[in-house]
Amino acid sequence: MSKAFKPRRSILYVPADKPRALEKARGLDADGIIIDLEDAVAPDAKALARDAACAAIAGLGPREVIVRINALSSPWGRDDLAAVRCARPDAIALPKLRDAEDVIAARALTGDIPLWAMIETPRSVLNAAEIAGAGVAALVLGSNDLLKDMGARHMPGRANLHTAMALCVMAGRAAGIAVLDGVHNDLNDMTAFAAACQQARDFGFDGKTVIHPGQIAVCNAAFTPSPEEIAAARRVVEAFAKSPQAGVIALDGRMVERLDLKIAERTLSRAP
Repeated sequence: MSKAFKPRRSILYVPADKPRALEKARGLDADGIIIDLEDAVAPDAKALARDAACAAIAGLGPREVIVRINALSSPWGRDDLAAVRCARPDAIALPKLRDAEDVIAARALTGDIPLWAMIETPRSVLNAAEIAGAGVAALVLGSNDLLKDMGARHMPGRANLHTAMALCVMAGRAAGIAVLDGVHNDLNDMTAFAAACQQARDFGFDGKTVIHPGQIAVCNAAFTPSPEEIAAARRVVEAFAKSPQAGVIALDGRMVERLDLKIAERTLSRAP
């Protein structure tokens, strides 16, 4: 990958209270690991999971290591934040956000550690732009929690999430930050998972959160430009290099504009 681009094609959730899963994560090809202290950990295991998460952070590099704490409004959130801040992960993921004020309150307690914002409530979807503009480094769609709060059902094709997906992407792009799609729950239907990854890429997401190692390779492939895309992008870049003053160029039987040059440059920045 280009040094200027930080790939976040696949970000794997790993429960903090599962030592074998944390150990296995060291050898996986995910671009990042979210050590989860929230949904994946039972209430009576929170304290031990917190200690395990802090101990695991250093050994999971050089990939990005993010810790998802419990909500600051929960009985465990502030203790999570205090412990994780000392362990210095690459980022801290904030769940159950409502608006920018929640981000600002967390920032006062986290210092200079980057924050990732979970967009997983109807209120946070409607406030996605202000949350993105509050200084977070990434938005993560939490589709399971969002569907629960909507009173909705999982649908093939996710038609009932399209508005939330688009709002997340637009908010992230307006703020110039990364945007990650939510998880896919069915571990047995890899065809449906591949389609969900492609859909997320088509929507403009940078990558997708995953819940099983078996999903990583498919996810990485979906968010990596194909050889054909790379070759086409190179032709666009080369064409404009030959005609640097041109606004529009005829290439491969179609008219390409300078916006196509920007798209091509972005594609090449993500090339392996």
